[in-house]
Amino acid sequence: MTTAIETRGLGRRFGKQVAVEGVDLLVPERAVYGFLGQNGAGKTTTIRLLLGLLKPTAGTARIFGLDVKRSRREASRLIGALVETPFHYDHLTGRENLAITRRLLGAEKSEVERVLETVDLSYAADRRVGGYSLGMRQRLGVARALIGKPRLLMLDEPTNGLDPHGILDMRKLIGELPEREGVTMFVSSHILAEVEQTATHVGLMHESRLLIQSPVDALRESQTKTVRLKVDRPGETIKLLRKMGIEATHQDQDRLLVTPASSEAAARDIATINRMLVEWGVRVSGLEVLEPSLEDIFVRTIERDWSGPQAPPLLAHAA
Repeated sequence: MTTAIETRGLGRRFGKQVAVEGVDLLVPERAVYGFLGQNGAGKTTTIRLLLGLLKPTAGTARIFGLDVKRSRREASRLIGALVETPFHYDHLTGRENLAITRRLLGAEKSEVERVLETVDLSYAADRRVGGYSLGMRQRLGVARALIGKPRLLMLDEPTNGLDPHGILDMRKLIGELPEREGVTMFVSSHILAEVEQTATHVGLMHESRLLIQSPVDALRESQTKTVRLKVDRPGETIKLLRKMGIEATHQDQDRLLVTPASSEAAARDIATINRMLVEWGVRVSGLEVLEPSLEDIFVRTIERDWSGPQAPPLLAHAA
C-alpha cells in the first residue's frame, strides 16, 4: 500500500522549548487518519512541518515519497490544507472566494463548481460569505483545499466551534471524501470522541511525542474489554467472582463492572462467568461488553506507560 505521509524522528524546537520530538508517522493512502491529542501537544506544529511552513530541527518528512525539505514545491502540489480558522473575503460570495484560489493555482474553471458540489454548498454559492454560518465557512475552507484535486487533505481542528448540526455535516464530509475524491484525510483534533467516529487510523500525541499509532480496529482489539453485568445479588456476586480470580467492582444498584483476564480470553471468560453465576443461583438479567473509547485508551496509556522523557510506547504501526 502506498504511504501518504512518512516521518522519521521528526522534531522541532523553538529555542529551548520542544514542540515536536521524535515523531514517526506512517499514514496509508486513502486512510482517515485522526491525529489526536490535547491542545499544545504538538499537532499543529507537526502539520506545519508537513506542509513545509516550518523547517524541522531534526528528522525527515515525506509526502507520497517526496522529501518535504528538498522538494517542498512538488510535495505541496499534492496537499490541500485547512489549518486553524480559514480566511475568507466576507464581502465576496462563496463562488468568488473559490475563484480567487482557482486562479492562483492555475486550476480549471470547472473546479469551482466541482468542489462546491462536493461540500454541498452549491445552493449558497452566490451568497456573500459574511452571511455564512460557521459550519458553512468551514465547508467552504474544505472546498478551497480540494481545488486542484490534491491527494492528501490536512484539516486542523475542523469541528472547532461548530454547533451539533455543523459537526454532523463535517463528520459526514470527512467520512465520504476518501471514497468520493480518492484523497487521504489527515484530521487533527483534541476531541477524541468526535474523530473516532470516522477515523480508520489514529495517532495520539502527548507532550510533543507520538504516544500511540495504530489502525483503530487493531488498537481496540489490543485493549482489555470491560463487561457490565446486571445481577440480583451484586455484593455476593463480587465475592464469588473474586474467588475465581476475576476483578469486579460495583457500578450502581444492581450493575457490576467485570474485567476479564485478557482481550484474547474475553469471550471465553464471559461465557464462563455467566455459566458459573447461573450455577451459583445468581440471576443475570443483563450482560454487555463495553468497547473502550479512544479517550479511555489514551488516558489508560498515559497513566500506565507515560512518565516523561523516555520514548513512548508505539502500540502498532499503521499499515
